[in-house]
Amino acid sequence: MTEQTATAPAPAAEPTELEKRFPGAVKRDARPGYEGYVVEAGKLREVATAIRDEMGYDYLSSVTAVDYFSDAPNANNFIEVVYHLYKSTGGGSLVYKVQVPRDNSVVPSLVDIYPGADFQEREAWDLYGVKFDGHPDLRRILMWEGFNGHPMRKDWKEPYFEEELKPFKNRWPEGQVYRIEDHNPFGRNVKYPAGFDPEGFRESADPALYDSLERAARAYSEDIDTEQVVVNLGPQHPSTHGVFRMAVRLDGETIVALKPVMGYLHRNHEQIGERNTWIMNMPFTDRLDYLSSMSNNFGYALAVEKLMGEKAAPPERAQYIRVIMAELTRISNHLWAIGFLLNDLGAFFTPALYAITERELILDIFEATTGSRMMCNYFRFGGVARDFPAGQLDKIKDLVRERLPRKIDELDLYLTQNELVRSRGENVGVITPEEAIAYSTAGPVLRASGVPYDIRRADPYGIYDRFDFDVAVRYHGDVYDRYMIRLDEMRQSLHILEQAVKQIPEGEIMTGKNPYQVRVPAGESYGRVEGPKGELGYYVVSNGKANPYRYHVRAPSFINLTILEKMCVGSKVADAVVNLGSIDIVLGEVDR
Repeated sequence: MTEQTATAPAPAAEPTELEKRFPGAVKRDARPGYEGYVVEAGKLREVATAIRDEMGYDYLSSVTAVDYFSDAPNANNFIEVVYHLYKSTGGGSLVYKVQVPRDNSVVPSLVDIYPGADFQEREAWDLYGVKFDGHPDLRRILMWEGFNGHPMRKDWKEPYFEEELKPFKNRWPEGQVYRIEDHNPFGRNVKYPAGFDPEGFRESADPALYDSLERAARAYSEDIDTEQVVVNLGPQHPSTHGVFRMAVRLDGETIVALKPVMGYLHRNHEQIGERNTWIMNMPFTDRLDYLSSMSNNFGYALAVEKLMGEKAAPPERAQYIRVIMAELTRISNHLWAIGFLLNDLGAFFTPALYAITERELILDIFEATTGSRMMCNYFRFGGVARDFPAGQLDKIKDLVRERLPRKIDELDLYLTQNELVRSRGENVGVITPEEAIAYSTAGPVLRASGVPYDIRRADPYGIYDRFDFDVAVRYHGDVYDRYMIRLDEMRQSLHILEQAVKQIPEGEIMTGKNPYQVRVPAGESYGRVEGPKGELGYYVVSNGKANPYRYHVRAPSFINLTILEKMCVGSKVADAVVNLGSIDIVLGEVDR
């Protein structure tokens, strides 16, 4: 091969349908390891509308941002907003990006085209400083309104900043461990914004939040002119499932506006993820939906394995173990969700304890296999950390074939026709199929509204395409169907588990050795799984080094809350608690 032929450029690819539709405004992302299109900011709304209406990509899964920043001279610095879209009828993704300058990061909002973009655009504004022009309520969502700066930008440094990346030198390889607080005492670690006087500071009472509530209430009208009142439900209240707050505006007992308030548990999980090495992040994923550790591990492993390629493909036995653990996790989660929904309905503790008893038996399996009941840290790139101990597969078979089917039937018998469950659930918090898709709801919330979308079928991952199971779907979209769908899904999980424990082969559980460190090829990937609460996705960007350049979690608990106000307006204040319970959130995943 001559030098000339070796360096000859590859022939240009034929323009795609989208490029032909928007010549010059839409270009394929030519960066090695990247996919999708780069769209001009000025054409974004037109392109998004065409993608939805003409190409059928009606489901906006994920919106996030990436800060491409370097302090090198003449570096090409910019913020990139990344969109992942799918068809609600199934199939792969369509990815497009918008690139804007860091010092003038303005992107048109897509909330009126895809309402599910609402909270995700607010998050990108909060953490990256991207202003979404035309957003109806662009406020911070995870940080408080007085927070200085945008903490996911690469040039933002937190108090007690030590080093950019882990492992820190004082820990490895030097091993001279010290606490950064000892080297940087309190008082020297704070950088105040220009003109800020901490002595004269007085915290305001969320004026932006209450202004937003008032604006939302203006559309509500009554024949009788009554005084509306604002009530805060939470953040410290059992019915809000943790440190979560619903600010509601009431006309009597009728909700006329509702705004979810979150961030009380936020610890910038994604910033930590970008300072960790790739492997260090696995146990951190456990802390997201801390009731569904195995599913969290699964999604992250898939995202990184996509970048690593065939060398990280798990062996057959590991693939089966992953499915078994994921489906046991789904049953465990749904048992918990049903038990605590009954708490929200007023049947305090008895149904919850009944459901938790069965969940404990599943956690026994997790503990015996992984060493932990909840924070399992079990999946690895290329497999799983360890095999089932002797006798555990037999215990799983007994659970799957004998005990769990009986106990799920008993829950059904005791609860489904119960007057309390039916009267508080039927025709309450109704979500139509069109609304469920438009607001990017996922999992049981989406399927209970008549949309049979399940990633295990719509865009299969792992070995799910080998199993026979039905996509559970209900058609009323109310609280009652969101309860029923979880019973249906547990039965389908048992059907999958019955096949998996019968077919699981002998063999290795890891491709190669379990490495202390991995190098992930440069590029981007999006790995997603059908978690118990819906689509759990990880968007990762690698620059070829030992730490992720970008690490983003598409959290179903967070995005499913986008429709909460729509569900509640016009209903009674007592129904807000039930609606929230039927979504099934975990605040570790909401706030990250």
